[in-house]
Amino acid sequence: MDKKTFYITTPIYYPSGNPHIGHCYTTVACDTIARYKRMQGYDVMFLTGTDEHGLKIEQKAAEAGITPKQYVDEIVATFKKLWSYMNISYDRYIRTTDDYHVEAVQKIFKALYDKGYIYKGEYSGKYCTPCESFWTESQLDENGCCPECHRPVTFAREEAYFFKMSPFADRIEDLLLNTDYLRPKTRAVELVNNFIKPGLEDLCVSRTTFKWGIPVSFDDKHVVYVWIDALSNYITALGYENSAHADFEKYWPADVHMVAKDIMRFHAIIWPAMLMALDIPLPKHLAVHGWITMQGKNGEGEKMSKSLGNVVDPFMLGERYGVDSIRYHIMREMALGADSMFSNEIMINRINSDLANGLGNLVSRTVAMADKYFGGTLPTERESADIDEDFRSVIAGLAPAVDAFVDETKLKQALETIFEGVSRANKYIDETEPWKLGKDESRRARLASVLYNLLDAIRVIAGLLSPFMPTTMPKVLEQIGATADDVRYENLSRLGVLPENVTVHKGEMIFPRIDTEKEIEELNTIILKNMEEAKAKLSSEEKNEDVTLEPIGDTIKIDDFDKCDIRVAKVISCEKVPKSKKLLKFILNDGFGERQVVSGIAKFYTPEELVGKKILVIANLAPATLAGVESQGMIISAVAKGADGEEKLNLIMVDDSIPCGSKLC
Repeated sequence: MDKKTFYITTPIYYPSGNPHIGHCYTTVACDTIARYKRMQGYDVMFLTGTDEHGLKIEQKAAEAGITPKQYVDEIVATFKKLWSYMNISYDRYIRTTDDYHVEAVQKIFKALYDKGYIYKGEYSGKYCTPCESFWTESQLDENGCCPECHRPVTFAREEAYFFKMSPFADRIEDLLLNTDYLRPKTRAVELVNNFIKPGLEDLCVSRTTFKWGIPVSFDDKHVVYVWIDALSNYITALGYENSAHADFEKYWPADVHMVAKDIMRFHAIIWPAMLMALDIPLPKHLAVHGWITMQGKNGEGEKMSKSLGNVVDPFMLGERYGVDSIRYHIMREMALGADSMFSNEIMINRINSDLANGLGNLVSRTVAMADKYFGGTLPTERESADIDEDFRSVIAGLAPAVDAFVDETKLKQALETIFEGVSRANKYIDETEPWKLGKDESRRARLASVLYNLLDAIRVIAGLLSPFMPTTMPKVLEQIGATADDVRYENLSRLGVLPENVTVHKGEMIFPRIDTEKEIEELNTIILKNMEEAKAKLSSEEKNEDVTLEPIGDTIKIDDFDKCDIRVAKVISCEKVPKSKKLLKFILNDGFGERQVVSGIAKFYTPEELVGKKILVIANLAPATLAGVESQGMIISAVAKGADGEEKLNLIMVDDSIPCGSKLC
């Protein structure tokens, strides 16, 4: 009889720079689920890879003086090195530059064209280069920026092919609202209200302004635009429309696609529409997680970003604390759908509380007592007590509960459940007081029962944790005298599996406790050093070596410029706009009185930094309402993009000697 199959995918990562700890969550989470399903006996296909086409790649390669393929080859090597370091057990790695993928995407594009779902037209509208997304005016955020990454957009016009989205609107709305396709379900209403109810716009699916992409087979002036190219990987990697693999019938539909919230729309709306158009069954589940964030200047979580100086190097963390500790921490902190704040203190406290004081201490003292009182090998004489039953029932109930959480992609809750077992085991030690039993020769049988129950509980706990921490758990099993057969999946919901005369093997502490104060001091030293190095590198911005500038727009006449009345104004007060993470409300002295202006720069400045500064404002801009607050003008800033694609913004400030109300001319 064939094994049950299970197909799980990460998104294919865009090679925009060195990966950081924020990249790790999706891949580690998928790896954990894949390992758990293999443990359950499933035939698993775990797919990851890289999305390697697009304008940004072409630009970055040109800046570096190499070909786009050379550029992506270097970064892909770094990603693969990280996945190896993080013990990621993927079964297949796809690159969108792979010949078989190129072949299949061209066939998919042609099939959609032949079915009448793709047509040629002209795109005229707003384009976000970092997200490689076109947007209508109504879809832009309150600042007229990209609704996904909130960076400025540019006007674009070009001949393009479009994919008809509206024929699938009702089916996609039903998919999101009336099935369990999307996890967490709370995201569904947001997507329906923001994108489906206003009317699904046809999707631009080709480009002519760059060449680094898959050529449209019947019109080589065009290259296939990112989302048909990238999203198709989930089926081309299985052999759909190519002969490189032959697994499509076996593994499709996917059991779980896991993605971060910033690409949710593409996987929840565009990908199902493509599959519906191709008459291909839909994936069973789309699991959407949040971001690993770090505390910003305003005290709120900010997405990890090299330009913000808050990237955490997973190689450095792994060297200091062990890869399994890092895997555990990022999965334990993030509830599906929510963001999770990262800091050195949070990480070290979690390692100390759960791994050192909890599991590590449980293993250490249980093995030490078995070694001290019985020379390492338990006698077979036993004496049970009523208190044992409650403890044993808790341990026996762990596996079914963890199974359910893994099936729901709720890994935080799965780990919480396992560590409830750890806490219960440590409490059982306090209740039974084996150190007192060891002093009474007549209680040896009782002591043997207590230690056996503890060792058997650790066996179950370590077995359930093996997919989460695959490097460390074999060391735990070795110390408690368990074999691989003892932790087969079917044995994790059974008790009494260890031999009655089990022999322990005392070893080093599995998770040594970290001196928090000393460690944070050392980490801060490392971070400060990295920041100084980053500042030195950023000094080259004066030569524009590490920034990408937006291209200069179409020429205008002097009369067009004169229409903008740009004035010097002084910031009288500044505060955050309630219920908005992006907006600041300014009261300005513009030389004629007070003026209220709202600007989406809270990511880059705190209100305290700006009070008293003199800035430039477009004073004759028609009033607009942003997040319920009227804005009477626009503050002028300078924007560029760093080498990692992240936006860098600075307000244009003027000398304090220039009077308020002075006109820029």
